[in-house]
Amino acid sequence: MESRPGLKGVILAGGSGTRLHPLTRITNKHLLPLYDRPMVTYAIEALVNAGLRELMLVTGGTHAGEFFRLLGNGHEYGIDRLFYAYQERPGGIAEALSLAERFVGDDRVLVMLADNVFEHPLQPVLDNFLAQERGARLVLSRVDEPDHLRHLGVAELNGDRIVRVVEKPEQPPSEFAVTGVYLYDASVWEVLPTLRPSGRGELEITDVNNWYVQEARMEYDVVEGFWGDAGESIDAYYAVNDFVRANGANKR
Repeated sequence: MESRPGLKGVILAGGSGTRLHPLTRITNKHLLPLYDRPMVTYAIEALVNAGLRELMLVTGGTHAGEFFRLLGNGHEYGIDRLFYAYQERPGGIAEALSLAERFVGDDRVLVMLADNVFEHPLQPVLDNFLAQERGARLVLSRVDEPDHLRHLGVAELNGDRIVRVVEKPEQPPSEFAVTGVYLYDASVWEVLPTLRPSGRGELEITDVNNWYVQEARMEYDVVEGFWGDAGESIDAYYAVNDFVRANGANKR
């Protein structure tokens, strides 16, 4: 896959990983194994296969140095230039993204949470995003279980438009969960400083997404095949592990 000029990738691999305790007492959750290799390498593979060659990995906590030991300069994984940023405290996805502003500059950015795993490539999503004149793009996945949707961000749709994103809704407005892949133009750097911490003291990526929705600059794709968030819970972690072991991931 040819590289994609004007588009950079940011992989978020921070957080305290409390939902995977006690596994995460000894390491960062994104370094836990999925089948036969560390979890974070699936996110790297997804972005490199889609043509992203300049990446930044944002992490934090006491195990941050282990990512450098694993990934080094990134060349072994198909990365031309790999940068690192350190998040001093778990301040939310949006705060972690803000650390990448100087790296991304005026380019567009694909942000991926390192615990998200997809069966199929992200290349079509990037093609659609680059065809947009401006704005943002979300990757949605159909989830049939309402109980599961109540633990996720869910897109409320009106025809082919997203009208809002609701975080952990008691009454899910659709069957379409927001996955951990977000694509933004450079306007995101103007939005991030305006955010205020949520009730849990974090800067929420849902607020960023809803800003783009309100500005009528949000598009979306619905992915086919499997999507899993291996950091959601112990059960989810093992469900993703079982899928990858049986079927693989990022399959062309």
